[in-house]
Amino acid sequence: MADLSPHESFSALLTAELRRNAQASRRTVLASGHVLFREGDIGDGMYLVEAGRIEISAAGAGPESRVLSHFEPGGFFGEMAILEDQPRSATAVAVSETIVHFIPRDHALRLLENSPRLLFALMQEFSARMRNFTQHHLQEVLQAERHALVGRFARTIVHDFKNPLNIIGMAADVLGLDNMPVADRTDASVLIRKQVTRLSNMINELLDFTREGRSAMELAPTDYAGFICEVLQDLQLEARERSVTLETESAPPAVLVALDVRRLPHVFYNLVNNAIDFMPDGGRIILRFRLAERDVTTELEDSGPGIAPEIASSLFEPFATHGKAHGTGLGLSICKRIVEEHGGQISAKSAPDRGAIFSFTLPRHN
Repeated sequence: MADLSPHESFSALLTAELRRNAQASRRTVLASGHVLFREGDIGDGMYLVEAGRIEISAAGAGPESRVLSHFEPGGFFGEMAILEDQPRSATAVAVSETIVHFIPRDHALRLLENSPRLLFALMQEFSARMRNFTQHHLQEVLQAERHALVGRFARTIVHDFKNPLNIIGMAADVLGLDNMPVADRTDASVLIRKQVTRLSNMINELLDFTREGRSAMELAPTDYAGFICEVLQDLQLEARERSVTLETESAPPAVLVALDVRRLPHVFYNLVNNAIDFMPDGGRIILRFRLAERDVTTELEDSGPGIAPEIASSLFEPFATHGKAHGTGLGLSICKRIVEEHGGQISAKSAPDRGAIFSFTLPRHN
């Protein structure tokens, strides 16, 4: 079985991979004071420090920049360029003569795809960095509204990353078993790639949430029944891990709906995982579907405690949360935004002796 214990650091695994694949990186010697990249530059790859010291800084509220961190031999930085296609969020400068290995995005993705252990270690490291960021800077970021949002986003990422990380870990274990059938290895590899895509889409969804205006949509006529079956297949594994059964009371309708297949799954992930969080001892989540002339209604009901009256009126507002140790209230706000940008509506209710019931509509494709 593959050993995915915490002592297997990403840096150590990456160094070993680069020794085996020397063509995957470019070794560069930097003079003291050399600017490796600036905030806003294109994020085209990541770096591993062989010798020397790199300082990472970002623009602050005043004229001077703020030092965020330092990286010494064995440290790596710029990994966000691997997970998303966005400009650099900070500036990297060599404090002294420094040797770095630059791994272009395409080469890094190829290394991650070929090594589940390396991929899992990167996700663990990223999650730990976000957690440390929150722990060390929480008091400071709460002094300004913008920084407070950053802190809450970080906590959300750390919490929400756990489910896909667990799935990647289990799939990596399968790939590490001796004499594993080729079909099972293929299934595990597909599962890992799907979860990496999910993680990347989660990051992009959070980033889109901070931008003004409507997010980019790529709507295409999609068979709703087939879409639902694929999403539920992914969610069943997460539900079983938490002793929750995911059931369909009625079959999803086989009609065409204009969907963004990258973004709409987040509605199901958020609603289902939100329900699971409120059922720590297990329970049931029931899905129902109703077909009308102009739209399709999807309803999810859980067997949890229901919706607290004090938060019912602000349920879909950003940062409205109640009764969750790790919640920041972003999930339902994101659900509302995605559904509305599909041209639908979302609502919630709670009845005596029943759990929370969320429903949303989506227009049928004509």
